[in-house]
Amino acid sequence: MPRDLHTGDVAERVAALNARYKHHSATAVLEHALNDADLGRVALVSSFGAESVVLLHLVSVLAPETPVLFVDTRMLFKETLEYQRELAEKLALCDIRTIRAHPKKVEFDDPDGTLHQFSTDSCCNIRKVEPLERALKDFDGWITGRKRFQNSDRGTIDFFENEGDFRIKVNPLAHWGREDLEEYMVENRLPRHPLVAKGYPSIGCAPCTSPVKPGEDPRAGRWRGQSKTECGIHFINGQAVRQTKDNAL
Repeated sequence: MPRDLHTGDVAERVAALNARYKHHSATAVLEHALNDADLGRVALVSSFGAESVVLLHLVSVLAPETPVLFVDTRMLFKETLEYQRELAEKLALCDIRTIRAHPKKVEFDDPDGTLHQFSTDSCCNIRKVEPLERALKDFDGWITGRKRFQNSDRGTIDFFENEGDFRIKVNPLAHWGREDLEEYMVENRLPRHPLVAKGYPSIGCAPCTSPVKPGEDPRAGRWRGQSKTECGIHFINGQAVRQTKDNAL
């Protein structure tokens, strides 16, 4: 279970962490925050998607014992599953935990595997949100790969976010641009997700992810034709977790 930190409520700790690491780099945020009493026990949540290797590599270098939670919705591309196995071996990550929905829950709510055709939100909730929430109950916070450039909803992301006054979200790459990610992957000779070369700059579940045409937004292939832009793991009470402009760095 998460430890009793005795250092104030989540909002106070988030404010303190953002002030403490305001001018730090992504590496410094990870290196110091992982041992900061105000943060507590954390896990890295990774989709092993198009850009995931950057954060996975940073964690493997700085704290390879950090638990890595991988949500297998059982609707992922086979390439994603192969990539996950490749990175686990190459980066020597010590504690990768594969998270899945309870089979009985899926059998009851989505017996024929077609729920995504009628309600993508319900499908994401069953296969991703609920299993991850269950896995995160043992942690005080979690590390994500969210970045400000990805879409307008993420434009004011800070290094640390208050998640519903009960957990802290850590976004070490919040200020990185696409060129920073590319440079890091090239310099460290990191393997790319095989679907990137096939026109998938953002990768989720196979039924709800399509290739992106030149000039389109990189996330245009996610839930194409719908207003949906997030799977739901960054939502609290149905609302996307955001920081106000006043709190933006």
